[in-house]
Amino acid sequence: MNHIDLDTRPLNADTRPGGPRSQRIKDELAQSRQDAIVQAIARLDEPLHLIESDAGFTLGKKSPAQGVAGVLPPFPPERLGDRSFCTAHGARLPYVAGEMAGGIATPRMVIAMARAGMMGFFGAGGLPRERVAAAVAELTAALPGHRNWGVNLLHAPSEPAAEERTAELLLAHRVPAVSASAFMQLTPAVVRVAAHGLTRDVQGAVRRTTRLFAKVSRPEVAAQFMAPAPAELLRPLVERGLLTPGEAELAATVPVAEDITVEADSGGHTDNRPLTVLLPVMLALRDTLTERHGYSRPIWIGAAGGIGTPGATAAAFALGASYVVTGSVNQASVESGLSADAKALLSQAGLADVAMAPAGDMFELGVRLQVLRRGTMFAGRAEHLYQVYSAYPSWSAVPEADRTKIERDVLRAPYEQVWAGARTYWMEREPGQVERAERDPRHRMALVFRWYLGMSSRWAVQGETARRTDYQIWCGPAMGAFNEWAADGFLADPANRSVVQIARNLLTGAAAITRAHQLRGCGVEVPAAAFAFPARPLA
Repeated sequence: MNHIDLDTRPLNADTRPGGPRSQRIKDELAQSRQDAIVQAIARLDEPLHLIESDAGFTLGKKSPAQGVAGVLPPFPPERLGDRSFCTAHGARLPYVAGEMAGGIATPRMVIAMARAGMMGFFGAGGLPRERVAAAVAELTAALPGHRNWGVNLLHAPSEPAAEERTAELLLAHRVPAVSASAFMQLTPAVVRVAAHGLTRDVQGAVRRTTRLFAKVSRPEVAAQFMAPAPAELLRPLVERGLLTPGEAELAATVPVAEDITVEADSGGHTDNRPLTVLLPVMLALRDTLTERHGYSRPIWIGAAGGIGTPGATAAAFALGASYVVTGSVNQASVESGLSADAKALLSQAGLADVAMAPAGDMFELGVRLQVLRRGTMFAGRAEHLYQVYSAYPSWSAVPEADRTKIERDVLRAPYEQVWAGARTYWMEREPGQVERAERDPRHRMALVFRWYLGMSSRWAVQGETARRTDYQIWCGPAMGAFNEWAADGFLADPANRSVVQIARNLLTGAAAITRAHQLRGCGVEVPAAAFAFPARPLA
């Protein structure tokens, strides 16, 4: 093994008989030491030897001439997070590529992540059942024997039947992991996924057929997923024949989800909470509920939102995250389902180039999500539609000037023409929505406006350049941070932005930065360059 070979002579030592060291030589020696420390930290598979010096501790080589005061062991990316998380999910690295709805998180992305020893979730939200089934079939065929992949189950408060149909499909195809996102409370569908197939092994421990991840941003919602499923939800599922009495009995002894993804300031559905504030609260809540319910195995807490650089990744693990989840930055990957035109807009995003806009799937509830602002007018237009919906009981009650502007600039079609298309869509998906709209003109207006919100994300996926100003691109400030970090390195070229290369660089950089902090904690003067990890091709 090659050990570090640093010149440990004091900087004021003479290098010529009879003459003082010049300032230039002092500076060169100091720079040489700094470079050697940075290089040593980057060799993550090798130990670091601490030796005593006049100023405290520094790095040196293991030799009889130097007294080794301590050794920092190798610190590869596998040392990050919680090893038990990786063991439970059949992964090598504690990293998850999150579920970006509308198929933006593609089967190709999930397959690449799983084969690289990480996890990925297919973005099933908003897709028709046939397309989700096709994606699941593709994933099952490509990943035989793999447990480190899954599909998302997106909460649909206005379409509970659609939510239940998706849950039915995922269970029928034995999808190994399901990520429940945007839930504001437990529903029959998500409880069914969590409880389906529960059994006991020979040691009496409860085994799960489907491992449920819950993406949450509020403690009151997290507490529901960390607690056992309530009887008032389990009982009707048993009565409907969707769970067995034995499954319901076991579900009352374990948390609904053993993987809780804490979603901070992310793209899409978010409460914009800072991770440094939110994650410690969730960790404390986990500890309280684990003790209260007497769980015999851990609930893993993951971090999502704002993770777009190695430093942010290292910070998430330093806060206590068992794993990290990335989203916005993966939209820029070659495997992403987003169009090249939309990816080009993302590549120009800065930290402040995001905005909040009404969410199409929860429009009537006033729920908002975070989107790209630069290069698109979607956020402002969607907000105007919500204000009109909130202010008027029907389309006919909207002032004529406002109606004309919406039809011309936003819908780009007559209101009744859009309603005809929306009506056909809902008659196939959930006829009850049409029945309600024909009784309630305000609900009809909501469905028309939701048509725009739904199509805007589809235009971004398909690259409808004629509707570029209407692109809805889910994006958090992590995208701007990623662009700043990647600007001058290997990942500056879009062709190099595979989802695996993005992940490996974030994790390897996080390991290097963590190691630099370890050395600084030991009193070593660590140069600033050790905390700046340039992107590079990684195997």
